[in-house]
Parts: sequence; C-alpha cells; structure tokens
Amino acid sequence: MAGKWLPSVHLTGSGRPVFLPGEVESFLLSSVDLESEENPTLPPFKSGLLILTTHRFIWIDESNGYGVAIPLASVVHAFPPKKSIKSMFSSPRVRIQINGHGLGVGFGSTVMITLVLRGKNDPEAFFGRVWDAMRSRAWENEAEKPGPSDSKAGGGGGDALSSGIRMAGVSGILRKEQEMWESTDKSLQEAFQDLNALMSKAKEMVTLAEKMRQKLLSGPTQAAGPNDEEMGSKQEMQDWLLSVGIVSPVTKESAGALYHQQLARQLADFVKVPLERAGGMIALIDVYCLFNRARGTELISPEDLLQACALWEKFDVPVMLRKFDSGVMVIQNKAHSDEEVFARLKTLVLKPDALRKGISPSDAAMTLGIAPALAKEHLLTAESKGLLCRDISPEGFRFYINLFQDVDPNDIYTVKDHGLFSSWFSAITASG
Repeated sequence: MAGKWLPSVHLTGSGRPVFLPGEVESFLLSSVDLESEENPTLPPFKSGLLILTTHRFIWIDESNGYGVAIPLASVVHAFPPKKSIKSMFSSPRVRIQINGHGLGVGFGSTVMITLVLRGKNDPEAFFGRVWDAMRSRAWENEAEKPGPSDSKAGGGGGDALSSGIRMAGVSGILRKEQEMWESTDKSLQEAFQDLNALMSKAKEMVTLAEKMRQKLLSGPTQAAGPNDEEMGSKQEMQDWLLSVGIVSPVTKESAGALYHQQLARQLADFVKVPLERAGGMIALIDVYCLFNRARGTELISPEDLLQACALWEKFDVPVMLRKFDSGVMVIQNKAHSDEEVFARLKTLVLKPDALRKGISPSDAAMTLGIAPALAKEHLLTAESKGLLCRDISPEGFRFYINLFQDVDPNDIYTVKDHGLFSSWFSAITASG
C-alpha cells in the first residue's frame, strides 16, 4: 500500500467517495498513477480509479478500499499531456502544480504531481474537463449578484430623457423597437435573478438532505429502543430524502467505460434505505422506479440496472440480486436469512386459526412486513423445502403446515397424541 502523503477521502460501503456539499463528479479514469516529481522517495499511488469532480481530484484504490484527494482550490496550474514521438509509445501524463502549504504535505511552496494515465483513456478530453472545473471554481461560494436596480444604475436618467424625446419616421420606429428590447432584457434579467435565487436555495436543501441521509445510514442504533414517535419521524424523514434525489448521479458521459461499475456501487449505496424500510428485501421493479426517480432526468434503462446488479458479485457490498424459482427478481441484504423467514412462517401457520383455515400471501406479508408478491415467493420456497403444503381454490392460494412428514407410512390411520398432527387435530376438533 502506498504511503498516504495526500489527504484521505471517506468512502461509502460500496467504495464510492463521500462527496462534499455541492460537489459533482465530471470525469472518471481507470488505471491512473499519482507520482511526486520533486520527491521521488515518496511511494507513488499505483493503478487506481481517478475521479475528477467540481471540487477535487479523487484517487481510489478499489482493491484496498482507501482513497486520497487533491483539492482543486490548491491547484496553481495544470499542464496538458505532451505531444511528441516519444509520448506515442508511453502513457500520457498530466502534470499539476499545487500549493503544498494548502495540502499540509510538508513540501515547499509548490508541489508538482504527475497523473500517469495507463488505461485506455482520452487524455485530451480529461484535460479539457480539468480546465473547465478550474475555470468554474465551483468550490467557492458565489458572491451575491446585484439586483436589477443596481445593474441598471446610472442608466435610468438617460432612459427618462430619451423617452421624453418624440421621434417620428424611421428613427421613431427604431427607437420604439430598441425600448421594447430593453424592456424584454430587463424582464429576463429579473426572471433569472429569481431563478438563480431559487436554484441557490435548492442547492442548499439538497446538500442538507445529503448530510441527513448520510447520518441516517451511518448512525448507530441506540441501546434503548426508540419510541413510536421517533420511529415515525425517521420513516417520514426517509420518505422525504428519497424524494430529494441523488446529488451526483453516475452518467455514461462522466464515467465512460466505468459506467456500469460505478453505477453498481452507487446503486448499492442507494438501496440501503429502501431495504431497511421493506424488511430486507425489495422487488427489482420497485428499485428501478425508486432509483430513476432519485436520478431525476438522468434515467437508466432496465438493462443498465440488471448489469449493475450483476456486478455486485465482484464487489464487497452488503446487498445482492436474487432470483426465485418463479423468475421474480429481488434485491436483498446479504444478511437476510431464509431460515429466519421460515421460522416466522412456521410460527404463523401453527396458530389455531391458521391450522384450520391456512394462511394467504397477505397474511404472510403482514407478519414479515414485506409486499404480498414477495411473501408469496417465500411461501412457495417454504413449500419446496417441505415445510408447507399448498391448496389452490377459487379464492387463491392457501398454505398449511405440512403434516405428511409426521405420518407413519406403515400406520397411516393411527392418530398420534404428540407432534404437529396432534396440534392440528386439537384445533380441528375444537372448532367443530
């Protein structure tokens, strides 16, 4: 592992970086090295994922699960990759000059760091995005723009004087058209002032929502159980956060060839809250709707979602894609246990009323706290394991405890006074 001589970065459970307020990723590169030209004794960062955002260069070692960052605010200058015959046979290099005091790395006033692009990347496009990010200076707080009255200061007297002068002929027509354009321009400026103010407030609200979402995901469970009011407030907050959306959705334009890989990591982070609300399992179609709603205009296709879920097997994430025998696909926590579900179903079907009438998928859904369609899949799985028996009637499916496992093939007519058969017989005779 390389020495961490650059500021570290917090990562999510799936290996995605935790972004700063208002930070949005703009370009991703794979197999990138970070080297210090002025101090070769420092070990380089080898073959990692480089994410360019509006605020930082973020380098992540996906195999070891750590990352470092270079704030764009500390970048003094960026040098484009050299074009020469020699460069045609070597990896492109982008050199950035940074303020060493701002990073606290203990060098001089400036430090030269080289980004070695060893993967199949487009260095020219990457450098163009670097310049765009440096010019935009999104990390700085935008100064308040002057109001429409200030922007027109000094011009009101001239307008009043000119409006008092009546012109005829072609000059009058041109003057009237000019006044109309000035009025339209003023109206547009006022409208955009209001729009900018609205966007600024919306940005603050999204930042606040992201902080609260991270707190909900990372907050430890207290020893004392929360009361109903706290649980209701938490559920209401989760509903609100889901409707706010994802601050920086992964796109094909920014991620390129790493699109599905980064989409899989972002999806793994996103489904934590819905899975918690749904009892540890949620249908894939529901995840598709929730995820697209959170992404806003950056919608994904069902094929992209399936490919992203399939990549979870290669990553150390706490969720997985599961396909039932019926073909229904769900997303569930890896900690989800079928044996625990079967134990709860067995407790349900052993109740006296269930021994007489059986249970429906709706009854199981209420017990398990999941959707009826998923409860039916659990019941069918329990039937395939020999725990339940199924009865199909015009009213739908009814499931009963499997009594055949207590029947002795050599003595099928003897009523036993113990076991499941005895409990079922007692319930039947009590109702009769």
